[in-house]
Amino acid sequence: MSSNEREYHISSLDQAIDASKTAIEFENVVFSYTEDRVVLNNVSFSIDANEYVCIIGHNGSGKSTISKVLTGLLKPASGVIKLFGIEISAVNLKYLRNNIGIVFQNPDNQFVGITAEDDIAFGLENRKVPQNKMWDIINEAAGALDIQHLLKKESLELSGGQKQRVAIASVLAINPKVIIFDESTSMLDPKGKSELKDLMVSLRDVAKKTIISITHDMEEVVRADKVIVMNKGEVQFIGKPKDIFADEDKLVKMKLDIPFTLKLAKLLKDKGMKIDLTLDNEELINQICQS
Repeated sequence: MSSNEREYHISSLDQAIDASKTAIEFENVVFSYTEDRVVLNNVSFSIDANEYVCIIGHNGSGKSTISKVLTGLLKPASGVIKLFGIEISAVNLKYLRNNIGIVFQNPDNQFVGITAEDDIAFGLENRKVPQNKMWDIINEAAGALDIQHLLKKESLELSGGQKQRVAIASVLAINPKVIIFDESTSMLDPKGKSELKDLMVSLRDVAKKTIISITHDMEEVVRADKVIVMNKGEVQFIGKPKDIFADEDKLVKMKLDIPFTLKLAKLLKDKGMKIDLTLDNEELINQICQS
């Protein structure tokens, strides 16, 4: 492909990406490590552009494998994966996946620089961002996570939570259209978890990102637009949080819990208090005060 043809090809992809209302589509995707160990079994779902989606499921359900297949770390045996309406192929794989950023559960798995600043700069250097622009981007990303004071520190000087913030800043710096958080709150303290949940919502609402969070945190799931429930490598339910949590018995059978607010609302209702079941903390408090 000549340079002119390549530029035209990339320009066409850019236009298609900007115009697409769907960010991600899985169509009958199958992945297995061995013939007798199918991890994803005909998985199909779609995620709209600028949507915040949580993928939940017990350990071994296949939820983290979805992120690895989507980002190219694993290759599916069959099925179709589309990103912004474009089927991923060998020709466009690298370019399309530049539009996806991922924050892993263990930040050590993606810490590549000597210092936090080096780590955030790594993705920008790969994309050949000019030096005079790079430092502004690094400072802006660090500011979003309140880690400007950590930029000169080396990896060994950082706690697990601090490393996780650096990993998130590294993804924000490259400005992908889709950001995947794979159990990313696991190493954060309660304050850090709350801040990250707020950041996910802000990235959707303000930065207009598509957010995918693979999580065990049911309190986080409450704030999502949509929930995908995985079990034994298959999609069991897709729906809004209130609809997913309405069927507690099915969730319990899949070793999943319900949010504390809903648990408390059910307990109070069973005790005779006249309240409606809700997932919203403030709404529950108001109902209790008025009952």
